[in-house]
Amino acid sequence: MSTDQPPPPGDEPRDRDPFAKQPPSRANGSPYGDHDDGADPLAGMPPLAHLGRRLLARIVDGLIIGIPVGLIMALIWGTYYPMGDGSDARSSVFTLVYVLAYFVYEGLMLTRYGQTLGKKAMKIRVAMLETGELPAGGAGWARAATYALPEVVPCCGFVFWLVNVLWCTWDRPYRQCLHDKVAKTVVVSTTP
Repeated sequence: MSTDQPPPPGDEPRDRDPFAKQPPSRANGSPYGDHDDGADPLAGMPPLAHLGRRLLARIVDGLIIGIPVGLIMALIWGTYYPMGDGSDARSSVFTLVYVLAYFVYEGLMLTRYGQTLGKKAMKIRVAMLETGELPAGGAGWARAATYALPEVVPCCGFVFWLVNVLWCTWDRPYRQCLHDKVAKTVVVSTTP
């Protein structure tokens, strides 16, 4: 074979992009389809994000939203004691403002970029399980809502949130949290 011939069709740069690849078709058409055939369910997908990077991304995002919300609330109230001054109303208002700000932040960032600033810093992003594309539209907003909004329910919201974020530690093969399962997304690495 001479060197002046074009490369084979599967060797184009677009084909080497981990986000352009499609996972294998599923037997029953579901992204959570039957995997009893022994095939790797993650074949063709970018590598899944490390759980430590996911945690650090959430911490960064929490600070990005929490610090400004705390400062704004301190300016409005003239002091900053959302949890420790015995005022249940202040605590509830602070929680509601924080949760709504986080929901809007995450929903906008995921539907537009597939990453929040924390995820960008940790070199991870959210991808649709079936296609690897950005969770544009309803999927991104459903993911953000399932993560953030249950926190406004007293006591039970925190328990749901805790189970939700820990779910990825035992979920296989995709390491999805409950908010990922609702939106049918996975968190993948942006570096090969």
